[in-house]
Amino acid sequence: MKTKLASLLLASAFSLSAFQAVAADKVVLQLKWVTQAQFAGYYVAKDKGFYEAEGLDVEIKPGGPDIAPPQVIAGGGADVVVDWMPSALATREKGVALVNIAQPFKSSGMMLTCLKESGVATPADFKGKTLGVWFFGNEYPFLSWMSHLGLKTDGGPDGVTVLKQGFNVDPLIQKQAACISTMTYNEYWQVIDAGIKPEDLVVFKYQDQGVATLEDGLYALEDKLKDPAFKEKMVKFVRASMKGWKYAEANPDEAADIVLENDATGAQTEAHQKRMMSEVAKLTAGSNGALDEADYKRTVDSLLKGGSDPVITKEPVGAFTHEITDAALK
Repeated sequence: MKTKLASLLLASAFSLSAFQAVAADKVVLQLKWVTQAQFAGYYVAKDKGFYEAEGLDVEIKPGGPDIAPPQVIAGGGADVVVDWMPSALATREKGVALVNIAQPFKSSGMMLTCLKESGVATPADFKGKTLGVWFFGNEYPFLSWMSHLGLKTDGGPDGVTVLKQGFNVDPLIQKQAACISTMTYNEYWQVIDAGIKPEDLVVFKYQDQGVATLEDGLYALEDKLKDPAFKEKMVKFVRASMKGWKYAEANPDEAADIVLENDATGAQTEAHQKRMMSEVAKLTAGSNGALDEADYKRTVDSLLKGGSDPVITKEPVGAFTHEITDAALK
């Protein structure tokens, strides 16, 4: 009798777990870059069971140098993507209707890092210099800044020469460029780790130059957001993700360890990820996930003021929604 009862209980447990597995809503998240502390909030939300508690089965897809999140979501490879707003708005204008549903990053971490010996002391000194720039959508903030400065990017004597920068710091180390693109939480520290002292560098933060644009927002397709079931899934996803981000801010070392556990490549180091997490926490601080309309307007205005070559040519309509965060943060 006991054996039969035990079998029935076991069968019930299996049935319940099978039901829960079937009941969990699948969400595919495409990251903008490889597994690193830049995306700690999502890995923490998964590791800590925040997604599971919302009834979600979240797959986190790492990015890379040949992966453009807007292309992935347009092709049906993701439900939601992490992208920078300049890229998302440019993509929207080209016909892929991305909508910002949440904005975990409040501040910009983008910089130009220059060798002091190159003679660059102020932005006026960029003229005639070679500057390293990331592409795949990351070039838009740079192009907007150069337009603000009145500098062409065609390599002429009155402008700058753009070096298409790989996702490393080699052009600065090898002195192929006076300045390169860096993030406060990543490449800047690679320069330092390569043996260049902070006092031998001049750093220009986009945030300080008044040309900062929003980074690392969450974007979904407009058509999919018309489906109430999909919207509800995004509400749950954003709510759990922001729990993950706030946990990561409060527990940076643990968050970095969780990221390392999810790094299938084994390329990341503990020291680098912990340092990165402490810097990323400065950028997510002050955000509850809801997009600040003043930050949005600043980004749009910056991108529209591109002179003869603006990143976007008209004021976007419907490029963000507060519906998801309003419901998620109740």
